[in-house]
Amino acid sequence: MTMGWRPMAAGDLDAVMGIAAVVHPSYPERREVFAERQALFPAGCLVAVADDAVVGYAVTHPAVTGEPPGLDTLLGALPAGADCLYLHDVAILPAVQGRRLGEAAFERIRAVAVGNGLAVLALIATPSARPYWLRHGFAPVAYDRDLEVKLATYGDGLAYMTRPSREIIPPE
Repeated sequence: MTMGWRPMAAGDLDAVMGIAAVVHPSYPERREVFAERQALFPAGCLVAVADDAVVGYAVTHPAVTGEPPGLDTLLGALPAGADCLYLHDVAILPAVQGRRLGEAAFERIRAVAVGNGLAVLALIATPSARPYWLRHGFAPVAYDRDLEVKLATYGDGLAYMTRPSREIIPPE
């Protein structure tokens, strides 16, 4: 099986929505959210392909550290003064997990951040994904009331996490 990452195209959105429904059923988002992110920042939107089938995706965009969007929220525009690359969503179908697609996506995401002068990577980690992100150098960040309200749109047990984009974490 040949696997790898490529830029997301508008025609990939049906597959992305299908993967989101499988991997993140507790965090539903409208198709428009993914389409807008891809239109606003195509360099940060990727799909994983295995033998020509889309099996995963990564959606990222510039943001301001500490100010992630709420779940299922349109951005309207990329923020002025963006200083981080926000990992909106990374999802890989269970059938192909464990084949280093996540690590390959992470390296591409880091390159996008560095190439766009963004010194920080940021995300909201689900409880099940938190150990993965901790292994990749992310750390939970203390947050204020505004961020607490945004985290509440996702549900309980989530954590806002950041890490430097240039720092290299040795493989396990």
